[in-house]
Amino acid sequence: IVPGQDSDFILEIPPLRLPQLSNILIKTMGRIEWYLKEAVPLFILGTLVLFTADKLKLLPLIEKAASPVIVNFLGLPAKAAESFIIGFLRRDYGAAGLFALQEQGMLNTEQVVVSLTTITLFIPCIANLFVIIKERGLKTALIITAFVFPFSIMVGGLLHHLLSWLRVFN
Repeated sequence: IVPGQDSDFILEIPPLRLPQLSNILIKTMGRIEWYLKEAVPLFILGTLVLFTADKLKLLPLIEKAASPVIVNFLGLPAKAAESFIIGFLRRDYGAAGLFALQEQGMLNTEQVVVSLTTITLFIPCIANLFVIIKERGLKTALIITAFVFPFSIMVGGLLHHLLSWLRVFN
């Protein structure tokens, strides 16, 4: 079918076998051990950072500072800032906060699309940020963060204005 000479290259496919239960258990325990050693301390550190920020009354200041961007550029209620901040601790907590806002009637369909798009483009969570710092170094992590956060806000804002202009959900 293809012009040219035949190749002597033969790909050997290993035989398919059912995995052994002992191998599965060993690998699973290894993964659990890694998670407990590597990820859990990072989640605890992230929780401690947010707890300290909350006790020092920094979270309301952050929410107030973010409010013009959240309200005017993203077209979301000011209360959504809380979900974005909590979402930085754990993405699923942020999504749950946005879901609660939608359930309370505070988000319309366009706002749900904009908020979920924006939070999806963020760095997944503070634990991931710490992993990036550990694996790539502080400088690279700061560069990534300095790009990702404005990029996600920009995409969310452009999406909001595009959807509003096209009247997709009106």
